[in-house]
Amino acid sequence: MNLELLSPFSQEYPENLTSSLSYGHAMLIRFDKKGDHLAAGLFDGVIIIWDLLTNGVSRILKGHTRPIQSVCWSIENRYLLSAARDWRCVLWDLKDGSRVKMIRFNAPIWGAELHPFDREIFVASLLEDVPILTNISGGGIQKYVLPTAPKRPLKEGTEEGEIDEKVISQDTKQFTLVCTFDSTGKYIYSGTTKGWLNIISSTSLEILYSFRLTNSNIKQIRLSPTGKTLAINSTDRIIRTLPIFDNPENLNDDSIEVEHKFQDVINRFQWNACAFSSSGEYVMASTYRSAHVIYIWDRNTGSLVKILEGPKEEFIDIDWHPVFPFIAAAGLETGTIYIWSIPRTEGWSAFAPDFTELEENILYEEREDEFDIVPEETKKSKIEEDVDVDIITIDNIQYTEGSFHTEGFLLPVLFNSDYTSSSETDQEKKYIKKPENSKNDIKRKRDE
Repeated sequence: MNLELLSPFSQEYPENLTSSLSYGHAMLIRFDKKGDHLAAGLFDGVIIIWDLLTNGVSRILKGHTRPIQSVCWSIENRYLLSAARDWRCVLWDLKDGSRVKMIRFNAPIWGAELHPFDREIFVASLLEDVPILTNISGGGIQKYVLPTAPKRPLKEGTEEGEIDEKVISQDTKQFTLVCTFDSTGKYIYSGTTKGWLNIISSTSLEILYSFRLTNSNIKQIRLSPTGKTLAINSTDRIIRTLPIFDNPENLNDDSIEVEHKFQDVINRFQWNACAFSSSGEYVMASTYRSAHVIYIWDRNTGSLVKILEGPKEEFIDIDWHPVFPFIAAAGLETGTIYIWSIPRTEGWSAFAPDFTELEENILYEEREDEFDIVPEETKKSKIEEDVDVDIITIDNIQYTEGSFHTEGFLLPVLFNSDYTSSSETDQEKKYIKKPENSKNDIKRKRDE
């Protein structure tokens, strides 16, 4: 799709369910940085890489034995970091589908996030354990423990180092559930089971500032494509958006202000997952249990603009395409990936101003002098006025503020590949179908 031919005034969010993808039971999904591929982590530990141009499977990655907890793309889209409940993280090279490195931890993994510019550094949050910053450069594996106990401000009359023993006891009882890098990679934002948000330096590994957002668990932190805003999903049924702080060392309680609090005040839904739009102007979230819908809010006004209805199935994970108004959601019951999108039309008038777009066939009427014989002198002068056209250089087009296009990696086609299994069941085989509304009641299978 040529981005120059797309209308910049088209609708920014989809409204209709257009198609679905299925291969095994998908637990989570993530688009790559350009939006050419979609990674899906399955319940059986397999990772599927979907080609969104052909709606076909490009890679089948087998290296885990338990359900996938998270997947994260590198900046050039060549490498993929996966984390699963089998206590392992795997760095994949998508050029040939091989495993670059496998790292084992001492506990099940909640999730893992790659450094935004260094594929050999990532942070992992563990189940009821301390988060770990891991460096696999140089062929070795170096693990660094990150702090969880929040950095509390000193009270008046209290010297540094003097902290109430009761407070220390409370802080040691909480764990880190989620960690993510900021857009620069200098800071790590982590959320705890007591509702604290810690800002940690990725070099000194010390907490620069901590503040309490809620008394409930912080279970998800998403960074906007622009790198300027955080969306924080907690178990108190509220999604909060916060601005990214340039100098966390100089923060205080007065300088921190929640931008928006998105919630359903009537139904009081819990949110399974949240995500930003490609421009960062919208926030969406999938509902917990019975609603089977996706809410979309406008960050400029803080109001609800759309509720996407889907099949009678709960959506366990969602993600927004980095360029187009294109939303994908993974169903909890069937593991099917559902897609909401807007039919894309190419506006050729943006490419050639004198090009006329036709809604239907019309009878062409030629101009009076259109087919007249042109004198040789006039024809020669027009030829001399022609300029060379560059058809080799690829323009770096930034369709939205949050989208960026590097000289990325193109996923090669593997012919004679041996990563597929001949014993796959009919349910595991790839198929693409149009959406259908299921009449069966959905029974929840995930532990609360």
